[in-house]
Amino acid sequence: MSIWEVILAFVVVVLMLVALLANVLVLMCFLYSADIRKQVPGLFILNLTFCNLLMTVSNMPLTLAGIIYKSQPGGDQICHVVGFLETFLTTNSMLSMAALSIDRWIAVVFPLSYHSKMRYRDAALILSYTWLHSVSFPIVAASLSWVGFHHLYASCTLYNKRPEDRTQFVIFTGVFHTLSFLLSLIVLCFTYLKVLKVARFHCKRIDVITMQTLVLLVDIHPSVRERCLEEQKRRRQRATKKISTFIGTFVLCFAPYVITRLVELSSVVHINSHWGIISKCLAYSKVVSDPFVYSLLRHQYKKTWKDIINKILKRSSINSSALTSESHNQNILQLNE
Repeated sequence: MSIWEVILAFVVVVLMLVALLANVLVLMCFLYSADIRKQVPGLFILNLTFCNLLMTVSNMPLTLAGIIYKSQPGGDQICHVVGFLETFLTTNSMLSMAALSIDRWIAVVFPLSYHSKMRYRDAALILSYTWLHSVSFPIVAASLSWVGFHHLYASCTLYNKRPEDRTQFVIFTGVFHTLSFLLSLIVLCFTYLKVLKVARFHCKRIDVITMQTLVLLVDIHPSVRERCLEEQKRRRQRATKKISTFIGTFVLCFAPYVITRLVELSSVVHINSHWGIISKCLAYSKVVSDPFVYSLLRHQYKKTWKDIINKILKRSSINSSALTSESHNQNILQLNE
């Protein structure tokens, strides 16, 4: 193995471990907190977490093996199943992010009618569509034998080995990425920009009230005035940072891989194998970032996993104190004997 391959293998191992830990923590928070389970976005986050976990335990280990051995890991049947899952899970993840953005858009732009427009039944219908949409493409690819081990990405994924099917495969790949990556990106941009517009409008209203209050309070201490102005500035930047994170991580993680897959269809451009694996690792990094972007850094999830950790530590401390007391009693009995 070259130094590049060692580095890429190490990156995949780190991504695997962090993704497994973070997504399991999100799942624990969902199972532990009744408040999270009651919320409609929790269904979308649960679906996204399910896709991320399955991607972590099925696709990433085989990619690691492909990098190390430079050949197809396992038999053809295993590779076909993993390639099917890769196409399904990637599409499902993208559409789940689009569904979360639609939920935020309705909650912010139509707050009074949110509970009537986004119920559990509506969320279930959206999830049903994402599953139907996501499973249709790998079914077509598998029926046409367009799934296999691709050396460029060291992964079991969409791959056409027959030159006579090149035109059909090019059309299929273009439609697939248009209706998965591009469609999700359009939905993300439309909904979150609408959310940002509303957030800025409310910030302006709060800023006007704040400035009027500061003008009226003549005797206010300069430090208090300065803190109010700093909080006003942070409030304006908060929504922009969050929305930039949602859209930015989606583009940064998926765009290089999607563009590489489309450029690869051209027989003119030669793509370096190291870049192919790097673009695949960037796509895998979305599995790592999703738990933090959508769940673990939010106040409700932070409070929940802190409660879980405190409960575990409290239980262990109770057990250790009980063991200490039992040991002390045994020592006393031995002395009495």
